[in-house]
Amino acid sequence: MTDLLVIAKQPLPGRVKTRLTPPFTPREAAELAEAALADTLAAALLVPAARHVLVLDGRPGPWLPPGFEIVPQAAGGLDARLAAAFAGCPGPALLIGMDTPQVTPGLLAPALCWEAHDAWFGPAADGGFWALGLAAPDPALLLGVPMSRPDTGALQRRRLGAAGLRVGTLPVLRDVDTAEDAAFVAAEAPGTRFAARHGALTARVAGAVG
Repeated sequence: MTDLLVIAKQPLPGRVKTRLTPPFTPREAAELAEAALADTLAAALLVPAARHVLVLDGRPGPWLPPGFEIVPQAAGGLDARLAAAFAGCPGPALLIGMDTPQVTPGLLAPALCWEAHDAWFGPAADGGFWALGLAAPDPALLLGVPMSRPDTGALQRRRLGAAGLRVGTLPVLRDVDTAEDAAFVAAEAPGTRFAARHGALTARVAGAVG
């Protein structure tokens, strides 16, 4: 079976979702991050996996459901931290982030099948990627790939192809980075904790302005 990894940062004010401020305060941005993380973890737990692993920068909190193995993030840039997360997996692994609370078990299901693919790639609307799966995890497939750039996804996908891997593609998802992203994702996934928290916070902001 496949290891399912969620890489995340403890949702503390001032440390997460800083691009949401303004219009949200740092505390409100952290609340949105916590809701997104809780939705992501809940969806991940519904996916059959050899292990459910939270690769965490920080400390676990009440948002963490039972059923996850906690692994601290390695030091270094994002490429090094992702590479280290995969290095800890003895077999096939699928890694997702905490910025796509609209993710569902159905979206992840194809990436658990390795008969016709050596890798799975989930492109993000901003040019990055929200999911990466490797049948044979190799840190060299990530190390040195420039992260947090509009061409990050294209460069990572090119790295997989250059290694001769058969790459399957998952649907494009939109990361929650800006207030516009947050509104879009909340509307796209109305039944999520994220949408509920976003609705409550935007109502509060509107009330304060009015």
